[in-house]
Order: sequence, then structure tokens, then C-alpha cells
Amino acid sequence: MKIGVPKETFPEEKRVALIPSDLPALKKAGAEVLIEAGAGMIAGFRDSDYQEKGASIASSRQELFSQADIIVQVRAGGANPKLAADDLGLMRSGQYLIGFLEPLWEPQLMTEIAARGVSAFSMELMPRISRAQSMDALSSMATIAGYKAVLLAANHLPRMFPLLMTAAGTITPARVFVIGVGVAGLQALATAKRLGAATEAYDVRPAVKDQVESVGAKFVELPLETADAEDKGGYAKAQDESFYRRQQELMREVIARNDIVITTAAIPGKKSPLLVTEEMVQGMRPASVIVDLAAERGGNCALTRPNETVVAHDVTILGPTNLPSTVANHASQLYSRNVTTFLRHMLKAGELNLNMEDQIVYDTLVTHQGEVVHPRIRDLLTSVPSS
Repeated sequence: MKIGVPKETFPEEKRVALIPSDLPALKKAGAEVLIEAGAGMIAGFRDSDYQEKGASIASSRQELFSQADIIVQVRAGGANPKLAADDLGLMRSGQYLIGFLEPLWEPQLMTEIAARGVSAFSMELMPRISRAQSMDALSSMATIAGYKAVLLAANHLPRMFPLLMTAAGTITPARVFVIGVGVAGLQALATAKRLGAATEAYDVRPAVKDQVESVGAKFVELPLETADAEDKGGYAKAQDESFYRRQQELMREVIARNDIVITTAAIPGKKSPLLVTEEMVQGMRPASVIVDLAAERGGNCALTRPNETVVAHDVTILGPTNLPSTVANHASQLYSRNVTTFLRHMLKAGELNLNMEDQIVYDTLVTHQGEVVHPRIRDLLTSVPSS
């Protein structure tokens, strides 16, 4: 099998799907690797670095797609909707595609991939089971997003984070509140704590309290019914409007006492829940900062604009949508390891073995043999009118 790694075409995407140090493991599994010229340069990996590890360099995208049996990308399909058709036009029946595909948001694009005869695996559908932890690319990228969110906030806040005792007086620590304690939220708390901030967090899932306290933060408990707040995959479940209204009322005071609010609450396949209203923003101290990591799907703050910096009521609101790309070297390293482990899981004697009784394969395979085979995506296609 030959694995092809093209340059990413999504605007401002700097990551690369495979890095040189992971190529020997793929070679040992019986796979060759073909890299489009310059694919890893922005992330810090030269073509010569790949060649030293046994890869071949394709001089053009057409050459790469024509020779590769498996195409590995960071953003493909629905994760690059405006340009995905260009790559799909270069693919042939029987090829495999692995990457972030956003099938829950762009199910119609999955039908186009299926019609091309391409078997596509979506990395964001990786099951949250112990066997698949080393393949969990969403968690890898969320770790980077949580880290970078704190640095962005620190850069905009006109205060330092740590407690300082100086001859000129005492500087009190900045206060950081994280809403949504998944992987990104935990990393944000840990990073803020390392910088010296006083940290606290809230999540609709009370089970994460121990995790919050393990990184030195205080868990904010609100008197809300949360027995049905988590799905079997460990993700937060969408709640009804009355729940969110009550949540907002209780959270207003917590937000007002913090200098930085970082929101990470996302529901797979659904619009991000509104957690921070304009009234809450008005109640914050002047020069406070909100970093909304849910900006790409509508945002947790009412005033968020994706990829923009908004100043309202003397509060700065940041809406970044692709923070992992801003740390392209390490983001590529983590993603590459996730993909390499996934590939090695399926490669047997140099051939891709699709064991449909394996939950890892079953949960991630979206299209195969000309059809959309993932049950959840099929359900979405029957409920959403064709465009």
C-alpha cells in the first residue's frame, strides 16, 4: 500500500498529516509513503527530512493522488468544504481517505465521496474507548487549543497572571474561569494555573469535578439537574432551553468575578450552546477577556464572531476557530501519531484490513463500496433535505 500526504489547502491550515519520524513505523507495517513537495514545510518539516526516513516526493498533487492507495489529510471533505471537490476529482474508486471530514456537519458531502467509490474514515468519529486513546485526534487537538487559548487571553489581558509581592506593593493573581471541562478545558486550567492564575471551572457533567481539582482548580457547582448530561461517548448532551436559561442565571455572578472566561462547550453535530449572554458580558470588569473556543459552531458567547476580535462593553471577545494550526509543529506531531497508530491498527501484511466487527473501524468508516455506511450519517441524510 502507498500512503499519500498532500499539502493542506484549507485557508491558514499549517499542519501536515504525517511527520518524518512516524514513517519508519509505517514502513515496518508494509506501507510506502509519498509526500507532496513542500507539504510539511510550514510545520517545520523539509522534504529532505521525509526522504531521509524513506518517503518519496511527488512533484504535483495530481501525481500524488494518482499513485497513492490511501490519502491522509488533516482537513478533507466537510472540514474543507469549499475545496474538497478539487481533491475528490483527483480520487478514484477503491482509494481510501483518512482525515477530519466533519460528516456530522456536512453529511451531503459524504454522499459525493461515496459516489466516487472512495472509502473514507473520519478521525473525529474515533470512539472514546481505551483501545483507541492513542488514535484520538480530537483530544490531541483540543489539548493544543486549550493551551493556546490561555496564551491568547494573557496577551489581551492588561494584567499579569501570577501573585507578585514587590517593593511597590502586592499584585493579586488574575482569575480564570473555564466553562466546559473536556480535554481543552482541562488543558486551559492547567496552563492558567502554571502561569499563576486563580482558576475555577464549571461543567454540566458533575463527574468531572475530580479532574478539575486534580489540576488545582475549584469546581463551581450549580444547583441544576444534570443526571442526563453526558452521552455514552463521554460528551456533553444538549439540554433544553429552560436548562440553559437557569444555568445562565446561576453563572452570571461567577463570570462577573473573573478576569478571563474561556468557553469550550460543544455538542457533536449541533450548534454550540449559548452560555454567556450580552448581559453577562456587561457585568464583567472593564478590560476582561473572553476566549470562545466554540466559535466555529456559533459560539458559547452571544457576542462572538468567528475569527474576529470583538470589543463590547469594554470586554474583549476572541473567537478563534483553528488554534491547533497556530502551533503547527506539535499539532502535526500529535495528529501524525494518531493517524499512524490508526493505520497500523488496520494494516496487515501491507494491506488495509477492514474488520467491521472492530469498533474502531466500524465507528470511523463513513463511506465504503459506493455507499454511506455510517448509521448516524445515514440518519442525518434521511432527515436533512438535499441541497
